[in-house]
Amino acid sequence: MAKCAICEKAAHFGNNVSHSHRRSNKMWKSNVKSVKVKVNGNPQKMYVCTSCLRSGKVERA
Repeated sequence: MAKCAICEKAAHFGNNVSHSHRRSNKMWKSNVKSVKVKVNGNPQKMYVCTSCLRSGKVERA
């Protein structure tokens, strides 16, 4: 569910690597907030990442 409605940034995957170089799966989730946003002048709730909020790509309602 952690997916931005504006830039579509989502979770990505990789490996945890221990000191002995053993690997296990890891998941990084994007920092997504539920925000009321103006869409065509109407307030609407959507999930937006914090980088879109800070850059001004979205106007809060």
